[in-house]
Amino acid sequence: MKVVGISGSPRRSGNSEILLDRALEGAMSTGADVEKIVLNELDIRSCQECGGCDKAGVCVIADGMGHLYKTLDKADAIIVSSPVFFASLSAQTKMMIDRFQCEWMAKYMLKKAMRKKRRKGLFICVAGSHRNDHFDNARSVIKAFFATLDIEYCSELFCGGIEKMRDVDNEEKALNKAYALGMKLVKL
Repeated sequence: MKVVGISGSPRRSGNSEILLDRALEGAMSTGADVEKIVLNELDIRSCQECGGCDKAGVCVIADGMGHLYKTLDKADAIIVSSPVFFASLSAQTKMMIDRFQCEWMAKYMLKKAMRKKRRKGLFICVAGSHRNDHFDNARSVIKAFFATLDIEYCSELFCGGIEKMRDVDNEEKALNKAYALGMKLVKL
């Protein structure tokens, strides 16, 4: 089984990436082949709403998304992690999702058959606030993204009150849950 983890944080080794790494370790412990993609290290442009995908359902922008499209297409399970910025996803995560407009166009407007297999998805999100409603917008966008890519939204891990770099290292319950969710994703 191939599990792809996507880190949407602008900073390396931040709280959301730590939890992503734990989930990937959990997936590996059950024998899964894992790959982590750090969005901030890819050369990706934002969607230009150029209409290039309108006829074929394929993005015409040649950049780092080409690798990401291929990698996610081969994945059996996908884990997306992002911090909350202004009650939504990080810019890196949202930019990646916007570039899947081509798949939305292919699926919903061009009525192209997408995938034969249904994939599984896990969403990990960290916020400085303790307010649970700060996760609502992020969850909504990820659910729409997963639906477009025929990914079943199986689980989520939300950690509020995580403000400073590596604060999540002190959250043993969250770290253990991320590991367990990574294992569960493979076993589903």
